[in-house]
Amino acid sequence: MVTTTSTPPGKNTMVGFDEQLLRLLDKLTGQQSNRQVIPIVGMGGIGKTTLAKNAYEHSVTMHRFDIRTWVTVSQKYNVRELFVQLHSRLVSTEINGEIDEQLLGQKLHKILWGRRYLIVIDDIWSIEAWEEVCRFFPDNNNGSRIVVTTRISNVATHFDSACFELTFLDEDKSWKLFCEKAFGQVGCPSELEDIGKEIVKKCKGLPLSISVIGGLLGRSNRTHKYWKNIAKDLTSILNSGEDENCLSILSLSYTYLPVYLKPCFLYMAIFPEDHDIRVSRLIKLWVAEGFIKPNESQSLEEIARGYINDLIDRNLILKQHLGSNRKIQFCEIHDLLRDLCLKIVHKDKFMCMMEENPGGVESERRIVCNRKGVCCRTLQLAPLTRTLVTSTDGRLSNNRLLRVMSFNDKAKKKYLLRHIVDQVNMRYLAYNEFNNSPSSVKLPTSIDVLWNLQTIIIGREIEAPSQIWEMRQLMHVDIRTLYLPDPPQNQNQDEFILQNLQKLANVTNFVWSEEACKRVVNVRKLHIEYDNDSKSSNDYSVHNISRLRKLESLTFFPYGLPNLLQKLTFPSSLKKLHLDCCNVRWEDLSVIGSLPYLEVLNLNMCWVEGEMWYPVEGEFLRLKFLSILCFDIVYWNADCSHFPVLEKLELIGMDKLEEIPLDIGEIPTLELVKLYGCTESAAISAMKIAVEQENNGNDILRVQVDFDTKEQLESFKKKVEQLATSFTGNNFQANAYF
Repeated sequence: MVTTTSTPPGKNTMVGFDEQLLRLLDKLTGQQSNRQVIPIVGMGGIGKTTLAKNAYEHSVTMHRFDIRTWVTVSQKYNVRELFVQLHSRLVSTEINGEIDEQLLGQKLHKILWGRRYLIVIDDIWSIEAWEEVCRFFPDNNNGSRIVVTTRISNVATHFDSACFELTFLDEDKSWKLFCEKAFGQVGCPSELEDIGKEIVKKCKGLPLSISVIGGLLGRSNRTHKYWKNIAKDLTSILNSGEDENCLSILSLSYTYLPVYLKPCFLYMAIFPEDHDIRVSRLIKLWVAEGFIKPNESQSLEEIARGYINDLIDRNLILKQHLGSNRKIQFCEIHDLLRDLCLKIVHKDKFMCMMEENPGGVESERRIVCNRKGVCCRTLQLAPLTRTLVTSTDGRLSNNRLLRVMSFNDKAKKKYLLRHIVDQVNMRYLAYNEFNNSPSSVKLPTSIDVLWNLQTIIIGREIEAPSQIWEMRQLMHVDIRTLYLPDPPQNQNQDEFILQNLQKLANVTNFVWSEEACKRVVNVRKLHIEYDNDSKSSNDYSVHNISRLRKLESLTFFPYGLPNLLQKLTFPSSLKKLHLDCCNVRWEDLSVIGSLPYLEVLNLNMCWVEGEMWYPVEGEFLRLKFLSILCFDIVYWNADCSHFPVLEKLELIGMDKLEEIPLDIGEIPTLELVKLYGCTESAAISAMKIAVEQENNGNDILRVQVDFDTKEQLESFKKKVEQLATSFTGNNFQANAYF
């Protein structure tokens, strides 16, 4: 029975490795009680990770191990970061930044001790990396397993265990994989079958190459002439050199990209290997660089999301995680494709990676410096640079051409103030981390010199000057805590309207006067907070929020004034609402339920008056995602008519709720019910929903219950046995975190 799990990146289509999968499952679940290390070896793109994922997520494996977790190791591994990854996926507590790797390893050993565990270590590059971590994986003599994937044969043979050495796909399996990638379930048109098989044959059975080219042709002209040209180019590339075959095939997918997508793809090189890329930030960078081609019907961000989807469809980047609104929140790029980016950006002088080329930056337009300790003088010799992504202290001097500045390491206050001097062309300014300090930073009044600035991201408490209202190009303001002054009075209003502003995050104790609302009339995403200062709730004029008629996402966090919610008036345009630390009345929920476009509702640490929640039919008509954290309700009387299109229900810390209404399972769109830290009776009701829906033939709904401790899980299992419920449990999972 699975008790602790972490999720690997999304499972890929697996074709041609069915026999290897059965063998791997047999090794994972075999009778040998000693801890075993199972290596999977092969060249990049051969399917090592795909095979491991399919075994990891197989139902046999899920029910076999107490703990399953997945970690990816980059070529430039860091032992401490590896332990932090493992720790964060096994327990919910945060890691103290001062704990050394030895102590982290001991903590990991303690978590694993006495439990049957499965750990997948994906893409390990050296024996040294294994030797530094293996002693913290205990041999509990209970059938624990460790799966290791590697591209290097010497690493695989080091484990003195039979290797799973993956070979290339044969022609039939290659063709099947190509058709799935290019045509889905439709199948290949007969007029393209011969030329299609010729193309697939030249891929020489490499799954990654087949997938990428299948994605390319699936999105391209489906004509024999076009595919014939692809076949000709493919032949010349494959014959250019045996060692370069894979990279050459991948370069073809770049060659045939539309012109507007090429810089967007190459820009992926700024992110380190195996990095989780936040899509919203990537989009802002693309916009600041000027990569997005505008049109009249969409915003630049909407167009950029289309670019993201296009690159995913072409198998050049991978979607990793979806947000509550079903939009892609994180993506990643395969190592081979990142290598392709690095080669092209170097050849075309698109970007300078200082780790690879530490000198000669005088004429570089874009500089990426993720290695600490690079000499600041080197950076000061780059007067033509437009983009700087850096983890090193310092600044570019005498450079008024800079458009993008992203500082990715912990910085001091002086570095922020240095950069806001004369960067008149700056579009994107990000200080993603700061040294912890209780004091706020006052931005200089000269900030309006950055009159082209579109995005400002600062991970620290900031006091903004009134000049910020003059920065009319601002689109995204994302500051950890922002104290925003009232807009200037008695001036020409048109000069101070931030027409382009779409996101304003973490604004604290701001008074939403009619005048203020007029200045941010087009804002779509708003995060506002209020602490317990001297003002009364009437002074903040939050009722005027209803004037923001384009607002789609609102986070409201009045942790110092919990009754402030009753003063707030919602605009009817809202699609996503997050309430944090509020006093919520039942009539407030009725008002929220009446919002005509609301799709996502998060109720976090809120208090209600009364124990029973009776939703009203006709409310929450478009709600797709409902998350409730630490709500005090005891009885919840609802059925499928109250949330008719709900897709995901998440209940966390509901330690008084007696049960989930059984009829919730009848919602036809419902895909997931997830409970964490709720009552045992609520967990049993969730299981009953799973039983009933499975018996009714519902193969879409999944129910997951997570307990704080193993003891709670065991108690739950005993209660379930007493109920003598008979069902396969394919749609139900129960876990424990400790």
